[in-house]
Amino acid sequence: MAVFKTFVRGFQSSSVRLNTILHPPNPKDYEGAVKTWRNLTYFVAFPAIGLAMVNAYLGEKEHIEHLKHERPEFIPYEHLRIRRKRFPWGDGNKTLFHNPLVNPLPDGYEDIDHH
Repeated sequence: MAVFKTFVRGFQSSSVRLNTILHPPNPKDYEGAVKTWRNLTYFVAFPAIGLAMVNAYLGEKEHIEHLKHERPEFIPYEHLRIRRKRFPWGDGNKTLFHNPLVNPLPDGYEDIDHH
């Protein structure tokens, strides 16, 4: 009997889905919701994204200025910056996205000019 009820319940829910596909809802019933979500997108989401971008930019700018004056101490750990063969670009010692401000080479940081 339980198997029959499960079968009937599955059939009834699939018929509801089929009925929704064959007779879609009227779009005019949802105009208010569409306007609400459009306004939320333009007046809440986009300004929030813009504020987050400005916040990230200013924070990163402050972080870079701090790094220009004071880098972390270089500690030559054996398990870091291992070079078993040369990289196929540049001088072969720097990674593809090497940044001399924050990425030390195997023997220490590079000397950079502070403007």
